[in-house]
Amino acid sequence: QVQLVESGGASVQAGGSLRLSCVVSEYTYRYIAWFRQAPGNEREGVAAIDRGTFGTYYADSVKGRFTISRNTFENTMYLQMNSLKPEDTGMYYCAARPTRSFGGSSDVLRVGEYNSWGQGTQVTVSS
Repeated sequence: QVQLVESGGASVQAGGSLRLSCVVSEYTYRYIAWFRQAPGNEREGVAAIDRGTFGTYYADSVKGRFTISRNTFENTMYLQMNSLKPEDTGMYYCAARPTRSFGGSSDVLRVGEYNSWGQGTQVTVSS
């Protein structure tokens, strides 16, 4: 399985920005994505990127505020988060999916299709 290590989580005030990083061990995946989970909530997809096409996919709640990108030379994926809101608070996980999706963002960000996960990095946004 792909090994993933996240970093960059922090506590910020609403309206602030953060950039999360995820170092990936190998390229045996189709999509790499960010998920988040707040206490008491289910894990939800935030953004994903297609390794082959560089196509990007976003949850509606973060469109226009978050940007996912990939640096192939550094084996690193990034999530730039701007205009942060308290509801963005949660543990953010990097994950890899080996299978191709023929659907839109909701299918690409289906939690059960991802089989490699990092340990997570905490993001806390205060009002």
